[in-house]
Amino acid sequence: MGFSTKAVHAGIEPDPSTGSIMTPVFLTSTYVQQELGKHEGYAYSRISNPTRTVLERNIAALENGKHGLAFASGMAAEAAIFQLLKAGDHVIVSRNVYGGTYRLAKLVLGAYNLHFEFVDTTDVVNITAAIKPQTRIVFVETPTNPTMEITDLAAVAKLCKSRKLISVVDNTFATPYLQNPLDFGIDIVIHSATKYLNGHSDMLGGLIVLNDKRLTERLRFIQKSVGAILSPFEAWMCLRGIKTLALRMARHDINAMEVTAFLSTQRKVKKVHYPGLVSHPHHRLATKQMRGFGGMIAFDLGSLQNAKRFLKSVRLCALAESLGGVETLISHPATMTHASVPPEERQRIGVTDGLVRLSVGIEDVEDIIADLKQALAKV
Repeated sequence: MGFSTKAVHAGIEPDPSTGSIMTPVFLTSTYVQQELGKHEGYAYSRISNPTRTVLERNIAALENGKHGLAFASGMAAEAAIFQLLKAGDHVIVSRNVYGGTYRLAKLVLGAYNLHFEFVDTTDVVNITAAIKPQTRIVFVETPTNPTMEITDLAAVAKLCKSRKLISVVDNTFATPYLQNPLDFGIDIVIHSATKYLNGHSDMLGGLIVLNDKRLTERLRFIQKSVGAILSPFEAWMCLRGIKTLALRMARHDINAMEVTAFLSTQRKVKKVHYPGLVSHPHHRLATKQMRGFGGMIAFDLGSLQNAKRFLKSVRLCALAESLGGVETLISHPATMTHASVPPEERQRIGVTDGLVRLSVGIEDVEDIIADLKQALAKV
């Protein structure tokens, strides 16, 4: 079954009671049981809900995995993964991850004697050097948010299996349309469903996909116990969005390539971060493990003052948090998504005060470029 077909049909069947082609939204907290220990597979919606189950099956199919779990947000999904740990454990994390991951690791979980080390995972040698006897998880984001660094998935999977570590990949930027980490041997894939999977900037959610039955059972127990679950309505919203994922991602990818070509010719743009550029240091690796380069671009305008002036001048591009919607969204990582990262650390990983992150939408690309051009003229 092809990707587009799976996006529309995988895990989804007409409702048996009505024939409804769309999955119903099961707005119920509990379920009537026929007798003690006998029910229709559902007992309480914190544990499972039919609408959520369909989404979990759908995303598992798209990632070529066996098991899916849906959470209230991407961060709730991350927190569940880190709850696989115990006090004293050590985690290796890509140095350039989403600022919320840094915040959760350093400012929340650090208080529970969990140790997170941020490493340049673009070279597996750096990961190997960082492994300690207490290391349990290697958490990779590729492409990274926001500077678009690429990590070799096959190399990470091989290393983790040889050291009996759990490998985790945040696949939010690429989506399963462009990249399937489980196919390279990665243990767990995580998504912020809020972004490209939903694609319409109108819900929050997080998804996990994996093959290992034991890890799945533990994560389901954590999900049930903590209760950070995706609501039935938001599960339905995400299912609706996924049906057009292939169409949207193809357009995001095409538009981003054209926008990147434009930005690369502008003298006021000091540097462009996009793995589709031949000049990108990891372009060959991205070409090898991805089926396209996606809709995310970062570019440096040289200073905070320039970035402020530019962001104040855009008209079509919306200055907002988040990414992956049908509309073009633009943000300033240093003061928005990565504000929790200390300034010296931001500088070290390339999140400069002049860096702007662009989530290229599906509008007519000529209009996106025209807006960027008129905003650059005011810098």
